[in-house]
Amino acid sequence: MKDGFIKVACGTPSLHVADVTRNVSEIVSLVRQASDRGAKILVLPELCLTGYTASDLFYHEPLLSAAERGLKTILESTLGVYTLVFVGLPFSFRGRLYNVAAAIYDGKLLALVPKTYLPNYNEFYEKRQFSPAPTGKFEVEFCSQKTIFARDVLFCSKELPELKIAAELCEDLWVMSPPSVSHALAGATVLVNLSASNELVGKADYRRKLVSMQSAKLFCAYLYADAGVGESTTDSVFAGHDIIAENGKILAESKLFSHGLIETEIDVKALYAERVKYAQYAEPNNAYETIEFSTPIAETTLTRTFPRFPFIPDDIGSGERPELILSLQSRALARRLSHTHSSCAVVGISGGLDSALALLVAVRAKELLPDEQKKDFVVYGITMPCFGTTNRTFKNAKRLTTALKAKCLKISVKTSVTRHLKDIKHPENTFDVTYENAQARERTQVLMDFANGHNGLVVGTGDLSESALGWATYNGDHMSMYGVNCSVPKTLVKYLVSYEAERRGGVVEKTLEDILDTPISPELLPSDGVTVTQVTEDKVGPYELHDFFLYYFMRYSFPPEKIFRVAKLTFDGIYDEETIEKWLKTFIKRFFAQQFKRSCVPDGVKIGSVSLSPRADWRMPSDAFSSEWLSRLDD
Repeated sequence: MKDGFIKVACGTPSLHVADVTRNVSEIVSLVRQASDRGAKILVLPELCLTGYTASDLFYHEPLLSAAERGLKTILESTLGVYTLVFVGLPFSFRGRLYNVAAAIYDGKLLALVPKTYLPNYNEFYEKRQFSPAPTGKFEVEFCSQKTIFARDVLFCSKELPELKIAAELCEDLWVMSPPSVSHALAGATVLVNLSASNELVGKADYRRKLVSMQSAKLFCAYLYADAGVGESTTDSVFAGHDIIAENGKILAESKLFSHGLIETEIDVKALYAERVKYAQYAEPNNAYETIEFSTPIAETTLTRTFPRFPFIPDDIGSGERPELILSLQSRALARRLSHTHSSCAVVGISGGLDSALALLVAVRAKELLPDEQKKDFVVYGITMPCFGTTNRTFKNAKRLTTALKAKCLKISVKTSVTRHLKDIKHPENTFDVTYENAQARERTQVLMDFANGHNGLVVGTGDLSESALGWATYNGDHMSMYGVNCSVPKTLVKYLVSYEAERRGGVVEKTLEDILDTPISPELLPSDGVTVTQVTEDKVGPYELHDFFLYYFMRYSFPPEKIFRVAKLTFDGIYDEETIEKWLKTFIKRFFAQQFKRSCVPDGVKIGSVSLSPRADWRMPSDAFSSEWLSRLDD
């Protein structure tokens, strides 16, 4: 449970219709397996003590009595087991039958939660035997224990306040207004569903989408346990399709027509952070019965994985996602060019990754302009060599601009920067931040003034990773007239450039491949024209690490020690702990210290869920301290 990670499980027993004794044996076995594996929550299918397909046998007292005895046996077997178990069974109350989920913990029957919506169409005929959940809550005695019988129940952890669990049953999820919506509004971060969903052609995919979307809509984890092997096949087949989803992502899923357990870890603190961030919903329902249970805090062994490149979509290889990203960038730029009636787009092209992507976007944007504007529109790629420019980057800048049918201009800034340094009496051989920034600011001045003289717009090249680290010269490359890369992190820049290389082929492909192979560098320190003397990642750290840190810091508000923990897991064998800790501290220090640069950045298009725009996504005082975050990492 440390850091909010909870191991959870769903199970489908090999079932025997109306043979409660054998079903109890299967269920107890699954409970023991789940407990031994460290699961804190286990969800089992609807009516799994008796079998969902027992039909009119539910009217018979022997089956109902056997179900109560069976649950009592399970209660006795779970004494000392600190796993919250949900088991499905029939329950008779005041002359009516209810399809309920029994919540069990440490030998105690915490509650009986009835099903609200009963399917009564096609192959389902549930209203024949059962009644929908009654209004209100009732104290009842069952299995020789006093307990609560109610739909609106929250099971809350004493040790982890973010862990609040509520239950619904099968059809409850499939209706227009599921009880889980009310449960989430009342604070539930984990929803469990005891189900007996039969299998039809195409239904598994629909079920998967339904569970995934419900978990996304409610900012919750959704645990769906389905009836399977052993249910009657009189008119239906049950496949035991168990699913565990978290905030829209499927974390674990069983194969159809299998039985046993699926398990994974959910992150309730991340879910709670998401819930707080998007808290635009009605006030919580205070009528819920709250039942506390105690689970000792311990470190959950993580088996789930965290993407090494979280900003890069899983399906990026298909081309659909990178094409969408490039379309977002180019259409946003085209709209700004159209609105400003610009005659040209001006890109400072260095022979590096970011400027290559900005140029590719500008060329795409030109094709989206109105015909009368596009006719005479020019995309300028301006290369501005200075003290650190190498022949490789200079040639790549020229070759790429020409191959893309943009207009390439060379404007050396050596003379003007040398004169400026002399004017401010800066020593000629002192290669400090003033020496470097003078070049970046002179280049920006050239671009701005050229754009002014040609009725143009300067396209910014800086990316999201640089913005997070403040790796830009204030009022230098930090500034432009529109930033097309501002929400594209460095790792994604590489993939987009790689995608365009493959798509375009020819000279463009060869040039972009060489750019991808070139060390990332601002080229601001003197060079012999061949060797790159200033490698960015040697100074600030690997961008793949910083993008990982940035994603979990921004997207889920992970504290530093949690980022460190998942980074160690993800980059095991790539970076050692000392290296990860070193660059995480660098990230935190720079992220806080460089906010003043982000507070005044130009407009730029938002691409994904993480953005640092001061107008739309990230508001932070420029003089905030990082001490609390750094101390957490030190601890």
